[in-house]
Amino acid sequence: MNPKSVTLIGLGPMGQAMAGAYLDSGYDLTVWNRTPSRADQVVARGATLAASVEAALTASDLVVMSLTDYDAVFAILERAPAAALAGRTVANLTSDTPGRAREAAAWLAERGAVQLTGGVQVPPPGIGTPEAMTYYSGPAAAIEAHRPALEVLTGIDHLGEDPGLAALYYQIGMDMFWTGLLAYLHAQAVARAHGISAERFLPHAVKTMDFRYFLEFYAPRIDAGAHRGDVDTLAMGAASLEHVVHTAEASGVDASLPAAALAVFRRGIAAGHGQDSLTSLVEVLGRR
Repeated sequence: MNPKSVTLIGLGPMGQAMAGAYLDSGYDLTVWNRTPSRADQVVARGATLAASVEAALTASDLVVMSLTDYDAVFAILERAPAAALAGRTVANLTSDTPGRAREAAAWLAERGAVQLTGGVQVPPPGIGTPEAMTYYSGPAAAIEAHRPALEVLTGIDHLGEDPGLAALYYQIGMDMFWTGLLAYLHAQAVARAHGISAERFLPHAVKTMDFRYFLEFYAPRIDAGAHRGDVDTLAMGAASLEHVVHTAEASGVDASLPAAALAVFRRGIAAGHGQDSLTSLVEVLGRR
């Protein structure tokens, strides 16, 4: 097959960005989407709209999937006969749990296909930019066989053979990303309640949310289980969060988010970590 041939399944915002990157790079692109009209723009640019999932799968050796979750992956792939997957490499850039990624990899292997699990680390506008990166896990040979096509989208951070690793790293990142952005939005609600615009507060927000110093300071301590309170303590943090909760309430802003954080701090204090560092919460949160 043409080495510059790729099939793309899924034309949401991320899929649209990926399709554009392949077309810009001169790839022979076949696309399929459950709502065919979403393909109109990329077809107008030269992509081929497959008439069926089977036709999409057999058009290229490399199949890139960008869907909502693995339920959607299975629902689509099950529309085609198993033979349509034989010999294919499926770069599954769909978000889901590590367990679902391993399940899908095994399912594809039974049908003669190889899965490369992927976790894209940039939003759609970042596709094709120099700083873009994607976590991948799965066979190294499949990565190397399709490296040029994969690198059209982003750089490659290959984590290992276990198909669940990329999904795990991705979800760890999303844990930080969504909770961090939610905290930002809550803070902006407090700011807005006092007539402070997001633009006015922006330089302060950027500075406050630059956690690099803290991450580099805390990481070795977390790994060593060294939670001594020589720099910060949970008791100090709880007192600070109480002030945040009171400020939000006095501003007429829903305080449930900082209150939830305060509850975790109090759990740590109740477990005897009041004079230990914030990092001691790793032990508290890790308990089941």
